[in-house]
Parts: sequence; structure tokens; C-alpha cells
Amino acid sequence: MAAANKVNLEIFTPALIFSVLAGKDFQLAVYVDLALAGAIVVLGSGLIAWPVARLAGWPVRVFVPPMMFTNSGNMGLPLALLAFGEKALPAAMILFLVENTLHFTVGNAMLEGRVHPLVLLRMPMLQATVAGLIVAVFDISVWSPLGVALDLLGQVAIPLMLFALGVRMTNISLKDWRIGLVAAVVCPLSGLVMAVFAGMLLNLQGQQWNLLLVFGILPPAVLNYMLAERFDAAPDVVASIVLLGNLASIITISLMLAYLL
Repeated sequence: MAAANKVNLEIFTPALIFSVLAGKDFQLAVYVDLALAGAIVVLGSGLIAWPVARLAGWPVRVFVPPMMFTNSGNMGLPLALLAFGEKALPAAMILFLVENTLHFTVGNAMLEGRVHPLVLLRMPMLQATVAGLIVAVFDISVWSPLGVALDLLGQVAIPLMLFALGVRMTNISLKDWRIGLVAAVVCPLSGLVMAVFAGMLLNLQGQQWNLLLVFGILPPAVLNYMLAERFDAAPDVVASIVLLGNLASIITISLMLAYLL
């Protein structure tokens, strides 16, 4: 799956990011506090997960990133639409943008062990994020055939991510289920703690408060596995964390939505 994963990271997923961002009308000034709260949730979750990894003797670069970087795109956006309606999508997109940007800056630095600003700027996903945001903010019209082509390419990303994860899971050893179960508890719990803290600190209310709580309990993103494979950070273990975390989210997200709705 190495070639397929590389194409997904460099073509399909950037196309998805640009297509989604460029297709929405953002009012960034309205969501400044929400964006800051999202950053607090992501980074704060890492601060909570770090001592857990150290106490358990697990590599920080393997355990901590999946606790920080969650399914804010392929799970968070549909959840926002179906639970709170069309009006919630801009706020959900802001949270996705914050998480995605941190994933490919802070997250990559954690996996590689050092920061290369110029390398990060050359990353297709980061470029797609910046380009999509520019198009949305300045209301630039994308040539229709190009927009359709990028949308079609982007639709490949999520199914291919899930398929790649399934391929990896066929070789998972039983020893990895323990870290997966711990992660399935730590990920939503740490995210919820930080979401409540950030929401109260910034006095978020209404829809933004609800979306932040949902954002806090999202499970690890499938992308964590793909990056773990790319940087040789125990992809088998990360696959277990992602799989069990997403299975557990059936319960945690259902409970959260029942509470909010």
C-alpha cells in the first residue's frame, strides 16, 4: 500500500481539503475564539496523553499524535451537518482547518523529531489548506471544470484511507489491542476535558460550544496511521489505536449527541 498511500497523501487528500474549503463562505472574524479553542483542545490533549505514554512505557511519537489529531474531517463535518444543520458547517470547517494545520506542522515535527519549515511549506496538504482558505476568504471563483475535477479526486481520499487501514489490520498482532483500548479511553476523555476548559475560558456559547464538545470527543484520524507508516512510527500499533478508537466512538459520540440534542 506504500504507493497508494503516497498518492493519497499528495494528491487525493489535498484535493479533498481544497474542494471543501473553497466551497464554503467563511467569516473568520466570527470564529476566532472557536479556532483558538480548537487549538487548545488539540495541544492540550497531547499534554494529557504525554505522561500516560511515559508511565506506560510507550513511545510518545506513537501514542500521543493519535490522541491529539482526530477525525475532524471525514467524521466531524458529517456529524456537524446531520446533528446541527447546514448553519453549523462553517464552524465545523474552522475546527477541521485548525486540526489539519496542526497535524501537518506540530504532528509532523513530533513524528520526524525536528522541524523543517521549508519542507512543511512544500507539503501538498498544507498548500491545499492555504489555497482553499484564500479562495474562501477572498471569494475567488474557481473555474467550474477544475472545481469538479478536484471534487472527484477528493472523493477518493477517505475510502482509500479506510481501505489502507483495513489492509494494515490484516497483519495486526494481538499485543496491540491493549494500547488501543487505553487510547480509546484517553482520546475522548482528554479531548473532552480540554474542550470544557477552553469553552469556559473563552466563554463559548450555543452552537460553537456544542460543536467544540463534539470536536473534543472525536476518535483518532485514519490519517495518523498513514503518517505513522510514512515516518516508520510503529504503523501496526497506530492502526490498532485508530481502529479501536473509532469503534469506541460509536458509544461516546452517541452519548454526547444524546446529551446535546
